[in-house]
Amino acid sequence: MNKIFSALPTTIFEVMSSLAREKQAINLGQGFPDDPGPQDVRRIAAEAVLDGYNQYPSMMGIPELRQAIADHYRRFQGVDLNPLTEVMVTSGATEALAGAIFGAIEPGDEVVLFQPTYDAYLPLVLRAGGVPRLVALQPPQWTFTQADLAAVFSPRTRAVIFNNPLNPSGVVYEREQIELLASFCARFDAIAICDEVWEHVIFDGRRHISMLEIPSMRERTIKIGSAGKIFSLTGWKVGLVAAAPALMKVIAKSHQFLTFTTPPNLQVAVAYGLGKDEDYFTTMRASFQRSRDRFCAGLAARGFPVIPSQGTYFVNVDIGALGLDDDVAFCTQLVERFGVAAIPVSAFYAQDHVRTVVRFCFAKTDATLDAGLERLEHAVAELRKGGA
Repeated sequence: MNKIFSALPTTIFEVMSSLAREKQAINLGQGFPDDPGPQDVRRIAAEAVLDGYNQYPSMMGIPELRQAIADHYRRFQGVDLNPLTEVMVTSGATEALAGAIFGAIEPGDEVVLFQPTYDAYLPLVLRAGGVPRLVALQPPQWTFTQADLAAVFSPRTRAVIFNNPLNPSGVVYEREQIELLASFCARFDAIAICDEVWEHVIFDGRRHISMLEIPSMRERTIKIGSAGKIFSLTGWKVGLVAAAPALMKVIAKSHQFLTFTTPPNLQVAVAYGLGKDEDYFTTMRASFQRSRDRFCAGLAARGFPVIPSQGTYFVNVDIGALGLDDDVAFCTQLVERFGVAAIPVSAFYAQDHVRTVVRFCFAKTDATLDAGLERLEHAVAELRKGGA
C-alpha cells in the first residue's frame, strides 16, 4: 500500500471523537455547527432533487452557480472573475485543495506551509512529490515575519499554501501580512494556493482580504472557498474555486480525475444562497460572535487562559499559562475525567510543535456550550493539581 497514507496515524479528530462517544462526553472538538443551516437554502436543494436535473452536470459546475460565485466575490471582495474561465465547483474544499496541489506541483518542488496546518495539506503535498518547507507560527499572535519567509522560500519554491482565516488559531490576517507573503510569491515566482473557507466567519467588524485582491497575485493565486462554511452545511461538501485561466485549465484537469462533478441539486441551492441579501451574512457572523463571546467568558470565569479568536468556529486556550506543557495529556484528561472533548493543537504541527494550546469549537447551541462549561467548572484546578 502507499507508504505515505499507510503510515498516517488515526487523526486526532477521530481519536477524540471516539473517546467522546465512549465517555458520553460533550464534543467541543470537531468543527461543525449544531445549527441545521438556513431553511430556504435547504428547501431549494430538496426541490431541486425532486423537480430538477439529476444527471451529470458540467464538470466545471452548473452555469448559474459559476455566475453566482463570480457575482458574490465581486460584491464582497471586489474581485472581478470571468465565470466561464476563472470559476470552478468541486466536491468540497479539500477536493479543491487536492486538485490545486496535484495540478501545481511536480516531484521535487518545494511548498511553503504554515503550522498549525489543516491536516490534509501535508499528506497531499507529499503524495504529489512536493518537498514541504514549514513555518512554525507561535501563539498568541500566530504571525509570520520577513525573516520567517526568507528562511523557507528558495528558487525551488513552487507554491505556498495559505489558510486565512487560519484554523485552528482563529487569526484573521491583515493586508500588511498578506502583502508581505505576496511579495515573496512574486519574487520567487510561486503560486499561492489560498484556503479561504472561513472568509465569511470573521468577527468584530473585520473584513476578509483575499489574496486575489493583491494586484501582483491576480495571475498566480488559486482561491478556495466553501459553501459548507458559508451556510453552516458542512456535510454538503461544495467547494468554490477561483483562479486565472492559465491556472484553472490545469487544476480543472486534476479535478476531472478526482470527483469530476458535484451533486446538481446542491449546486442549485448554493447558487441561490450566494445571492442572499447581506443581512444573512451579517446575522450569521453576529450569531457565531455571540456564541464565541458567551463561551470565552465562561472559559475565562473557570480559569482557562483564553487566546482571542478573530474568526472560524474555534477558540484556543493557553495551558502554558497554567504551568502545563502537554496538550495531548490535557485533552485526554478533559474527556476522560470531565466529559468534554477538545483538540490538542500540537496535532496541527509536523515539527517544532507547540504543545501548550488546546482548541474548542464554539459553533454549538447555548445549551451545549453551557453544559460543557458546567462540566469544566473545576477542571483547571484539578488538572493543575495533578499536572495533567
